[in-house]
Order: sequence, then C-alpha cells, then structure tokens
Amino acid sequence: MEHTPNRLERQLERLSEVPAFARPWFRSVVLRRAVPFTGTAGLDFLQMTPHQVEIGIKNAKKVQNHIGGVHASAMNLLAETATGMVVGMNVRDDCIPLAKELKMAFKKRATGGLRAVATLSEEQRALMRASDKGEVHVPVVVTDEAGVNPVECEFVWAWIPSGPRKS
Repeated sequence: MEHTPNRLERQLERLSEVPAFARPWFRSVVLRRAVPFTGTAGLDFLQMTPHQVEIGIKNAKKVQNHIGGVHASAMNLLAETATGMVVGMNVRDDCIPLAKELKMAFKKRATGGLRAVATLSEEQRALMRASDKGEVHVPVVVTDEAGVNPVECEFVWAWIPSGPRKS
C-alpha cells in the first residue's frame, strides 16, 4: 500500500525549507502552538518521523517536584505526547486519535532531563492507514540523563472517524 502523508506529516514536511540548524526549534514552536500545554511544560520535539518520535524535557524549575526532579505529571506528559505524536503522524486525515489507556510505573529516581522515544511498527502503521477505527499499543521508552529508565509506560491509543467538521 502506497504511503500518503497525513495532515501532520505534510505540515512538518514544510519545515524542510528551514535551514537544518533551525529546524528543531521551529518544529517545537509549531507543535507547541498546536498543543499549548506542551509549550507550558517546555517539551522539545527532537525527532519526528512516522516510525518514531523523540521528545525531551529539561529538568527546569517549572516542571520539578518537591525533591528537585522532573515531576511525575511532567513525565506522563512527555510519554503521552511522544506516543500521541507518533500516532498523529500516522492516523488518516478523516480520523482523530484518542488516548484510551495509560499505565505508568515509577521504578527509579530520575536524574536531570528526560527523553521519551515512541515507536510504531510497520504493521501498526499499515493498520492505521487501512481502517477508520481501531487501537494500538504504543511502546515508549523514557530515559534520563544518566541513561536510567525511571518509569515504565504503556499507552493504548485509539482512532475514530472525525465526522463532519463544524465551521
């Protein structure tokens, strides 16, 4: 089946006209405007392809917990955004993605900033292109600056027809 870029992928492809050194910054600005809460938390959209999305968060005061690490809610936002964006890069234009389920187990204390990498298999991507509704389990790995995985996450995303748009 031929891959046709969806709306999000087409918007991000426009950034290819921006010089390579400035692309990550422009990508983050564009996506923070689309999902304002990600801007409030200061998420950095590091890599975005239909196969994999990588997002980072600095251990800044605005996202810290009482012990000076990245707050649990910010970790959740990071992982949820990475999984949601990789689904968003693959869902058909006539469908909308919806977070259906999440599980997060805190395993170790995080050190410094964090990165979340979410991936989809070719089979998952093909399923999303072929059907107007369904669900996928999206793997995501969260790593801190010390190379430790402070949390284990499991996300299930669904997609449904978007229905008629109101003007």
